Amino acid sequence: MKSMLQPEVREEVRRRLASVAADGRARWGRMDAPHMVAHLADSMRMSLGDLAVTPKRLPVRYPPLKQLLLYVLPIPKGVPTATELVSREPASLDDERRAIDDLLDRMGRRDPEAPAPAHPAFGPLTVREWGVLGWKHCDHHLRQFGA
Repeated sequence: MKSMLQPEVREEVRRRLASVAADGRARWGRMDAPHMVAHLADSMRMSLGDLAVTPKRLPVRYPPLKQLLLYVLPIPKGVPTATELVSREPASLDDERRAIDDLLDRMGRRDPEAPAPAHPAFGPLTVREWGVLGWKHCDHHLRQFGA
């Protein structure tokens, strides 16, 4: 399974992000390209513990549903997201990409055994689980913009 802890996966995300045009049209959803890239950056900040997000008590935080959603099923189109991950106005697309570049570097330096913040829907996650979820999330939104 791909994970943001793998250097080749982080490079793939960088390459695909570079192909997203500022005026690119989404295949689904309401975000434009700069908002999508800002959303990915804020999601990475959340996974690193830099952005607090209000937890929700949802059944997806309990096994086996949690494992099914993390490791097997794709992220559904139109799934709701935390308000904190879509509320800010993005900087320029290039600035957001530079921010993600730095965040990807930080993600790559994480100790897989270190403590990790909880996810607002999934609850407690390990660094390894965050790595898998980060990949799935980036892939979902990059496919949204044809990248």
